[in-house]
Amino acid sequence: MDNSPSQDDPGQPPVPAPVPLTKPELKPRAEPVAEPVAEPVAAPRPSAAPVADAEMRVSDADRERIAELLRDAYAEGRLDAEEHAERIEAAYAARTFGDLAPLTRDLPAHRSVSFDKPPLGAQEPAPAPARPLPPARQEAPSVVAIFGGAARKGRWRVGSHLTAFTAFGGVDIDLTDAVFESPEVEITVTAIFGGVEIRVPENVSLLGSGVGIFGGFDVREQTVADPYAPVVRVKGVALFGGCNAKPRRGKKLREWVRKQLDTE
Repeated sequence: MDNSPSQDDPGQPPVPAPVPLTKPELKPRAEPVAEPVAEPVAAPRPSAAPVADAEMRVSDADRERIAELLRDAYAEGRLDAEEHAERIEAAYAARTFGDLAPLTRDLPAHRSVSFDKPPLGAQEPAPAPARPLPPARQEAPSVVAIFGGAARKGRWRVGSHLTAFTAFGGVDIDLTDAVFESPEVEITVTAIFGGVEIRVPENVSLLGSGVGIFGGFDVREQTVADPYAPVVRVKGVALFGGCNAKPRRGKKLREWVRKQLDTE
């Protein structure tokens, strides 16, 4: 006898259909994308900083140009002998334009130092006409100083003979701006308990022979290449005193009457 319930038996609830056990579909894990590695950028090389105008090196021509301006200023009376000597020495020792600029800054009649270079092919401006020099003075052929001092400098005419005598004093003879009227100048020095200072242009031959008795007689001889250049001869004696003769750098002889007459 079959005791299983009938499918048409309304008294039994229906049996639900079995649900298949399935795992949810898993999405594939996205692979991490590698970020591009930035290549190191080379740091730009520092460019060489431009050199300041005042630090630019000067040439011998630049030094000589400033020395010429200083010589003109001294001849015009804008600088005294001591200022001129100091500035000339600084001009020839200058290394940069910054060293040269202060030397002519207070000279209104002259061009100041320019750091600008003219372009290639450009014509340089015509130089200003030279100012006429004052006439040379006619001086006595002797310089005497006793218990004091005497000086002979500036534009003065020097002949073939000159005498310097000092006793308990000093004599200063400056030939750097003198007008030479003779190809040879002989200077006779007598210094007793005193001193004699002699300066000549650098393009003049200087020769000397003297005696120092309890003193000194120093002549810095030089012979220039120009065979027609004047010759200055210094001789004499220094008793308990001294004589010092030397060329002055930066000062050149400009006028020589005899040479000018020969070339005309």
